[in-house]
Amino acid sequence: MDRAVQIAKEAVKGDIDWIEIGTPLIKSEGMDAIRTLRKKFPAHTIVADMKIADTGSLEVEMAAKAGADIVMVMATADDSTIKDALLAARKYGVRLMADLISTPKPVQRAVELDRIGVDIINIHMGIDQQMTGKTPVDLVFEIASKIRADIAVAGGLDEQTAALSVEAGADIVIVGGNIIRSDNVTEASKKIRHSVDNPQLDQAQKLDMDEEIRKLFMEISTPNISDAMHRQGAMKNIKPMLNDTKMVGPAITVQTFEGDWAKTVEAIDEAKEGNVIVIYNGSSDIAPWGGLATQSSLNRGIAGVVVDGAVRDIEEIRKIGLPVFATSNVPNAGDPKGFGEVNALINCGGQKVKPGDYIIGDDNGVVVVPAERAYEIARRAKEVQKTEERLFDEIRRGGTLSEILKLKKWEKQK
Repeated sequence: MDRAVQIAKEAVKGDIDWIEIGTPLIKSEGMDAIRTLRKKFPAHTIVADMKIADTGSLEVEMAAKAGADIVMVMATADDSTIKDALLAARKYGVRLMADLISTPKPVQRAVELDRIGVDIINIHMGIDQQMTGKTPVDLVFEIASKIRADIAVAGGLDEQTAALSVEAGADIVIVGGNIIRSDNVTEASKKIRHSVDNPQLDQAQKLDMDEEIRKLFMEISTPNISDAMHRQGAMKNIKPMLNDTKMVGPAITVQTFEGDWAKTVEAIDEAKEGNVIVIYNGSSDIAPWGGLATQSSLNRGIAGVVVDGAVRDIEEIRKIGLPVFATSNVPNAGDPKGFGEVNALINCGGQKVKPGDYIIGDDNGVVVVPAERAYEIARRAKEVQKTEERLFDEIRRGGTLSEILKLKKWEKQK
């Protein structure tokens, strides 16, 4: 609760109009969350995201009496619940907002809710949906011309998408993660405020999916990615051969044996610009990779190399500067016998790697992200990064990690 109040104070300095009390906070602190923020911010509109699915009248009454100005009901709730909640909202002088999150036919349901008399329709993409690339903006265009109720929009909005939402017809813009997880909440709030007030600002050109994935992975660390994957994906015993290195790209895989370097150098010619060559060698004593192969890879625009095994010519590799990761470096190489295969499923550092899987390496090591989940994991890892940046900011102010997270409060009770 203390953290919520502090973040709200910083956001208010950035000229936000409303304060939304999210469902997790309400579940954690109950109606006291509403009471506390009502007392701290008497001049601001308080939104209680109750996500009401049943007992509409009772839950609206609870939130209203605690100090909410707007109460959230699920759009998927039965019409009887919506109507009962609306009656209670009128009785206690609050507005009712219906949340379209995960509604099967959102446009149709928005029209139905408008006819019932709901005050605000919230076009909302949930966090898990956002991670797969879904955005609420397109729905705003579709719904705005069909209803009379005010339209709110929520779900992963930033400066650009907030402005686009206003242009599309949104009356209310709800921004969560891009404010509350910022290391400077006030500045982040001001930027969103400016974009909402000036929606016709030139918008940055949207990247295609591969470009966006690469950009996101370049901005985040392998620990962020490991956290986003629930501590999965990290290769074992694979270390960077250079300091201050960063590597991102889809894999071209090589299966080879005991220092046989024929397939490893053939892969250079098969790789496309931006690929990462990932090699299973089978020996930590004989190197299938060295300085000549590294220079060849640089010439081809390859993003980096990962070897489950040894490399050699470490001085040349460091001068060239191409990111190379391996278990060790040794003097001796093998011979080009030609055994193995390019672009097969391999095991590297204890992780299965398919051609096209994203490989991300930095000073912490290397992680593998399945190609089919690359965008989702990149987005989730970005949220992990934002959370950590916020925690770093709070710790720099003098707290400790345990105090800020209130670990003792949330430990499992014996």
